[in-house]
Amino acid sequence: MKTMTCRQLGGACDLELRRETADEIIQAQDTHLKEIVAAGDEAHQSALDAMKGRWKHPIKGMGWYKDTKRDFAALPED
Repeated sequence: MKTMTCRQLGGACDLELRRETADEIIQAQDTHLKEIVAAGDEAHQSALDAMKGRWKHPIKGMGWYKDTKRDFAALPED
């Protein structure tokens, strides 16, 4: 189990996300962004837009994905 914050993943807060894999962390961040923006949090809107943009531009988005997987792998276990 490892921990990354919303901010480490490009978001606007220090919510800690704990998961077993980088892919699980990315999915948790996606869910967090969608939920918090839907609840009216404007500070996270730019991060949500960036997330959506990564999937529309897969080559550019793959760089973010690889960087996130590398950063996750470098973290110590909780």
